[in-house]
Amino acid sequence: MAGEGLPIKVCCRVLGVSESGFHMWRKRPPSMRAIRHAWLTEQIRRVHTESRGTYGGQRVHAELTLGLGIQVGHGAVEMLMRRAGLPGLPGARRRRLVLQTPTAADLVDRQFTRNGTDQLWVTDITEHPTGEGKVCCVALDAFSRKVVGWSIDSAQTATLVTNALGMAIQNRQPPARHLDPLRSRSAGRTQPVDATPACWSDSR
Repeated sequence: MAGEGLPIKVCCRVLGVSESGFHMWRKRPPSMRAIRHAWLTEQIRRVHTESRGTYGGQRVHAELTLGLGIQVGHGAVEMLMRRAGLPGLPGARRRRLVLQTPTAADLVDRQFTRNGTDQLWVTDITEHPTGEGKVCCVALDAFSRKVVGWSIDSAQTATLVTNALGMAIQNRQPPARHLDPLRSRSAGRTQPVDATPACWSDSR
């Protein structure tokens, strides 16, 4: 601060030090640590300049230790580069790998309107804590909007869905059945499972 032309008295008051202490510190010879940091900063500046300003802390550290044989830690290089205002070019952003979960085919083309019962069933999974478990699956008739089967378990598994649809088949006795696998991994509610004329869902 004082080196930038600010009054010494003001600088000492802001920093909470005495003027006499400041003058004693100023007359004191630099420590070995300060001398080494100054020398390292010059080496870092040279490597950074030769890289046309593209090297970041990791590359500069590698050049100093492997190329020039200088023993210095990566953290010290990062600190001295920040103090000297020597940024490197940002590295390429890493692309996050997103796992694609297979989905069931849309057998009814998102057409859920029916003119009679037991033509289309859909299933839905939700969390509803009970004494038997917290995950509930219901089989719903698309025409009457009535629950035709249900199942409760402690986890979202294939058995949860097949039990609900098994109850629906036993209760309603539909004329035909269609096996339609669905892999459901998200917690809470899931998308309906469609089939024609009825739906047999395998949720995993």
